[in-house]
Amino acid sequence: MSDDPTMASEGTGEPERAELRLPPWPWIWKLLGAIVVTWFAASLFFAFFVAIRNLLIWAIIALFASFALEPAVDWLAKRGWRRGVATSLLLFGLAILGVVMVALMIPLLVDQIRALIRAAPDILRSVSTFTNRWFGIEVSVDKLTEQLTDTNSGLSRFAQNIAGNVFGVASSVLGTVFKLLTIGLFTFYLTADGPRFRRAICSYLPPRHQEAILWTWEVAIEKTGAYLYSRLLLAIISGTATFFVLTALGVPFAVPLAVWMGLVSQFLPTIGTYIAMALPLLVAVVQSPSDALVLLIFFTAYQQLENYFLSPRITARTMELHPALAFAFAIAGASISGIVGAFLALPLAAIIQAVGSTYVHRHDVADSDLTYVRTPEESREIRERRKRKRLSILSRFFRDDGGGSDPPADG
Repeated sequence: MSDDPTMASEGTGEPERAELRLPPWPWIWKLLGAIVVTWFAASLFFAFFVAIRNLLIWAIIALFASFALEPAVDWLAKRGWRRGVATSLLLFGLAILGVVMVALMIPLLVDQIRALIRAAPDILRSVSTFTNRWFGIEVSVDKLTEQLTDTNSGLSRFAQNIAGNVFGVASSVLGTVFKLLTIGLFTFYLTADGPRFRRAICSYLPPRHQEAILWTWEVAIEKTGAYLYSRLLLAIISGTATFFVLTALGVPFAVPLAVWMGLVSQFLPTIGTYIAMALPLLVAVVQSPSDALVLLIFFTAYQQLENYFLSPRITARTMELHPALAFAFAIAGASISGIVGAFLALPLAAIIQAVGSTYVHRHDVADSDLTYVRTPEESREIRERRKRKRLSILSRFFRDDGGGSDPPADG
C-alpha cells in the first residue's frame, strides 16, 4: 500500500485521509497571549493618542509657525541679532497685533449690532414698501418688531442664556489664552533653537537620510514663508484700498474695518473674502443702504482684479499651486481641523508638491490635442488654414464640374 494519503485504501475504494492534529498547547497559549498583549498595547496607544491629540495639533501649528518666522529670524541673525531675541521680538509683535485687532473689533461689532437693531424697524419699513410696490407682498413690520422686543422670544432667551453663562465664556477665554501661550512657547523653541533642533534630529540618521531631511525642511521653510509674506503683501493692498473707499463713503471705523478686511480675506483660504466682507457691509448698511451697495460693488470688482491681476503676479514664484488643488486642500484642511486646518493646508500642499516633484519621476507626454493648450493666435491660425482648405476644395470642385463653370452665386 502506498504512503500517499490520496491513494484508495484496500477493500473500500475510498481515499485515505491524513490525520488532523491540533498544534501543541504551549504554541496555542503563546498565540492567545500575543493577541491579548497586542490588543492591550493598541488600546493603550489609541487612548494615549486621544489624550495628547490637542498637544500634537498645537505642536504641528507651532512647527508651521516656525517655518513662517524662520526667514525673518535668519535675516535678523545675519545682521547681528541673537536668534532668541529676534524670535521674541517677532512673537511679541504678533501678539500685540492680535490684541489690538481684538480690542478694535469687539467694541465695533457690539456697537454696530446695537445700531442695526435700533435701525431695524426703519429698514423693515423700507423693505415692506419695496416688496408691496413691486411684488404685492406686505411685510408685517409690527409683528417682526414685537418678536425682536418680546422677552419670551427665542432671540431674547438666547441672549439671556449667553448673559447667564458667564463662567463658560470665561473658561473658554482662559482655554484659548492657554492654547495660544503653548503654541507660542513651542514656536519660540522651534525657531530660536532651529539649527540645534535639526542637528539633534540628524544625529540619529545616516548621512543620506540627513540630506533628504534637511532639503525637505528647507523647502518647507521656503514655501511657508513665501506664502505668509505674499499673503501679507496682498493684505496690505486690500486693506489700503478698502480704507480709501470706506473713507470716501464716510463709513465709520474705517481703520479697523480695513485691517479686518485685509487680514481675514487673505489669511483665511477660500471663504475668507466673504466672511471679511460681512462686517464692513453691516456697518455700511446701518448708515445707508446705498453706501452698502456701492461697497458691495467695490468688493466684487476688487476681487476680480486681485484674482486675475494681483495674486497671479505676487504668488507666481511662491505658491505654484493649481487653483483646483489649492481649493481641494483648503476644504480638506477645514474638514480635519477647522479654520486652522484650512490655513495650514495651502503651505502643506506646496511642500508636498515640491517634495513629490523631486522624488517622483515624470515622463515625457505624447503629443495630442487633449494635452496641448493652444494660444489664441495658434487657434486663429488653425481656423484660417482650415477655412482656406475648404475654399480650395470647393473651388477645385466647381472648376472640374461642368467644364470649369464658376460657382453658383448666393441666392
